[in-house]
Amino acid sequence: MEFIPKWIAWEATGKCNLKCVHCRSNADMDAEVGYYNTEEAFQLIDDIASYAKPVFVLSGGEPLLREDIFEIARHGTEKGLRMCLATNGILLNDDYCEKIKESGIRIVSLSLDGSTSEIHDNFRNQEGAFEGTIRGAEYLRKHNIEFIINSSFTKRNQKDIPEVYKLAKKLGATAWYLFMIVPTGRGEEIMDELISKEDYEDILSWHYNMEKQEKDMLVRPTCAPHYYRIVRQRTREEVGEYSHRTLKFSTGGSKGCICGQLICFIDNHGTVFPCSYFPLSAGNLKEEKFRDIWENSPLFLELRDYKKYQGDCGSCGYIKACGGCRARAYAVTGSYLEEEPFCSYVPPSRLRDIK
Repeated sequence: MEFIPKWIAWEATGKCNLKCVHCRSNADMDAEVGYYNTEEAFQLIDDIASYAKPVFVLSGGEPLLREDIFEIARHGTEKGLRMCLATNGILLNDDYCEKIKESGIRIVSLSLDGSTSEIHDNFRNQEGAFEGTIRGAEYLRKHNIEFIINSSFTKRNQKDIPEVYKLAKKLGATAWYLFMIVPTGRGEEIMDELISKEDYEDILSWHYNMEKQEKDMLVRPTCAPHYYRIVRQRTREEVGEYSHRTLKFSTGGSKGCICGQLICFIDNHGTVFPCSYFPLSAGNLKEEKFRDIWENSPLFLELRDYKKYQGDCGSCGYIKACGGCRARAYAVTGSYLEEEPFCSYVPPSRLRDIK
């Protein structure tokens, strides 16, 4: 496998107009707007663009709270990066949509965690959040801007998964990503709400059946790498071939956990992490060049070495397809090399040991 950065998210600001129960960064309105000024943000983009041309996601917090966010987006576009915007959608209006198009942003992602205001607003800790996100989707559709809907699930909203999928499709989303919570940041406070192993398996099997029928919208489980084990198991059982579709600038294709392998996350201090939910630093861009961190970080190098993986993951025949969520392993066990804690599959070699 060739380790080239395909997707990078940058925390443009820690400030956010919501206070969601699962937020990886504890973002709120009291946080700093951004520790990178406009010129420093340009330099960060220049550093990355000199090495690779990944999808570059302007994230947060809520990136629309930065007055210079579209200047930064335009600079990234001019440097050849495929710029994207991750927003909760509440602040979107006609003016912002025009600026999105003018800056060269290719696609926008919205967060929707329930099919009703009661469910979504509870998850987002803000009354009116649901209406704001729906309104944001309507603005994007009005201006012919492609958008993705990201939906995060725990026990409190897992029964609503099929309805959220239907709503995403009804709203006209280009893609719907089903996120299985990784308990980091504020998410550590809802550790007991994580979906069980058994329900995990059922939900991913439901997704497989749904995806085979879905013709109009890309659908993909995210932070659920064992889905790619399920795909291979189910495909082997069935007659015919199964084609896993991807967006033209999506990452990973039919591969599970790709943190530190094809993707990474940069916070608003310049610290580089394997992914948005992995709280261990691989280096800092105010001290090192991006290329040096990407190619030489001991953390990244270890994540790319499957021989070091432990427990069931270490003896699993699906390790190269799945990989197990390294961030979830770290959050639950304290070791990012441990087995995926929410996978119910037991490799044949481990079954023999048990017997």
